[in-house]
Amino acid sequence: MEIDRKEVYRYLGYGTHPVDEETRKLAETCIEELDRAADHKVLMREFPLTITEDGLIDGGCFRTKSKNLSKNLGGCGQVLVMAVTLGAGVDRLLARYGRLSVAKAVVMQAAAAAMVEAWCNEVCTGWKQDYETKGLYLRPRFSPGYGDFSLSCQEQILNGLEAGKRIGITLTEGGLMMPSKSVTAVIGVSPHKEFCHVEGCEACTKTDCLYRR
Repeated sequence: MEIDRKEVYRYLGYGTHPVDEETRKLAETCIEELDRAADHKVLMREFPLTITEDGLIDGGCFRTKSKNLSKNLGGCGQVLVMAVTLGAGVDRLLARYGRLSVAKAVVMQAAAAAMVEAWCNEVCTGWKQDYETKGLYLRPRFSPGYGDFSLSCQEQILNGLEAGKRIGITLTEGGLMMPSKSVTAVIGVSPHKEFCHVEGCEACTKTDCLYRR
C-alpha cells in the first residue's frame, strides 16, 4: 500500500508551500513506524437502497436525510456499507509520541490520516474491479460528516456491521471512533457507469478549511 506523501503534507497544512527536508525525513520515519504498528482491518456489507420521495435514505443498516448523499446515490439500487481501521497499535504509537515529542506527534498524526485514506482507496479499488465484472459500477465513497450526511449515522453503520465485535471499532460517549484512525463510509452500486466526483473535500461546504485539497 503506497501512502501519498502529498496527502501527509496536506494534513500538516503545507498546502502549495514547499516542504522542508527535515519534515520530509520525519514523515518517512513516521510512515515506517506506522507500517510496523498498523493492523489493517476492513468490513463491508451490501444492502438494498431506497430513497423515498420525501428524501429519506434507507441503506439497510442506516436511515438518514441528506441532499449531498442523495445526489451521490442517485440511480443506485444497492449500497455498500464499509468500515476500516488501522488498529489499536497505531493509537498507542500516537499516544506515545504525544508524550515524548510534540513535533513527531503532529507528523505522525498526519501520516496516520494519510495511511487510513490509502487503505480505504486500496480496498475500494478492489471492490470496484470485482463489481465491474458483474456489470455494476461503484460511486465514490461518502462518509458521515461529509456535507450534510450526519455524523449520527456513524453509530448505525458500526452497529449494522457489528464492527465492535468483528474488528474492534467502538464509539466514545462523545461520538468519536476508537481506534481513532478508522473510517466508515457508504458506496452506491449502480447499473450505469456515470462520472461522479462527490467525495471528501469536494462535498464539504467549509471552503476556508486549512486542510482542503
